[in-house]
Amino acid sequence: MTDQPERKAPSSYESAGVNLTKAGEAIERIAARVRSTYTPRVISGVGPFASLFDIANLEADFTRPLAHPVLVSSTDGVGTKIMLHLEHGTYRAAGTDLVAMSSNDILTLGARPLFFLDYIACGVLDPEIVEAFVAGMAEACAIIGAALIGGETAEMPGLYRPGDYDLSGFIVGLADLERAPGPHRVTDSDVLVGLPSSGPHSNGYSLIRKILADAALDLSQELEGTGVTLRDALLAPTRLYHPLVMELLESDLGPAVHSAANITGGGFFENIPRALPASVGVVIEKDSYPVPPVFGVLERAGEVPELEMYTVFNMGIGFVLVVAGEAAADIVSHLASRGETAYIIGHVASGQKERVVLV
Repeated sequence: MTDQPERKAPSSYESAGVNLTKAGEAIERIAARVRSTYTPRVISGVGPFASLFDIANLEADFTRPLAHPVLVSSTDGVGTKIMLHLEHGTYRAAGTDLVAMSSNDILTLGARPLFFLDYIACGVLDPEIVEAFVAGMAEACAIIGAALIGGETAEMPGLYRPGDYDLSGFIVGLADLERAPGPHRVTDSDVLVGLPSSGPHSNGYSLIRKILADAALDLSQELEGTGVTLRDALLAPTRLYHPLVMELLESDLGPAVHSAANITGGGFFENIPRALPASVGVVIEKDSYPVPPVFGVLERAGEVPELEMYTVFNMGIGFVLVVAGEAAADIVSHLASRGETAYIIGHVASGQKERVVLV
């Protein structure tokens, strides 16, 4: 009698590495947090194949009538900062980073956020980690007034290793084209008002991780004069500038804000020119504001040239307003009355060869 071949277990999605039970648990965990961000305009959110958002009479949500309402959209991610978040378990901060990176982009056009969507990709899904990501997103969306209207969680074994996660975000807002800041409004007499960052935000972390590895930096070291550790400085979530800047834009000083730049990847040299017409550049005074100690630690430990630092990092200025020169002092005072320390960091200059000059 011949031996019978051993029967293989039947194939299943779970045997391929995808756990539908955990996916369902993740959806149950995040549903309440997502619904907490809904505005009256959300008709349907989590559950259906797509979300419905009521755009009827959107202008009524603004303090001023909109002469020419336009939709404004952006998408972004967290970059390799996600690797540090995963290593240290700061999942909520990663969710905040995700919202801020997109929302600060549409803020440069004076857009009020309407809704946000997320995409979470992983190798092996952990419902608790997904819940923490979404908790951070929901908290950030509540701060900027956006509805977290939907998203997608994709478990992809083979493409991602166990423990790997990646995040992407998508935002839609509404602006008045007639009042929106932009390069076309910049004049030769404008000056630059800088708003402080909370740290590197979510940019330059491939270089940061290389410096941490090469220099074997102690993340528990306290940054001089701050009471903050290097770890906490590097993992601080990206600032959400919407509440502060939208209030300014909708005030009587709003028309004096001619353009704006979100200082993301590319630092000063790539981002400030995006807020300028091709015919002008800017002069930045490096000593016009205090550079946070975390950047000095990175510069010294990695022996990074100063020019490279300003090319990669925000160097302590996360958002720049290009404003009418005669209104700059009033704008700084207005922001101070709201608890914000802003700095006049430079001015627009025509006729110079470089778009950005550091002095």
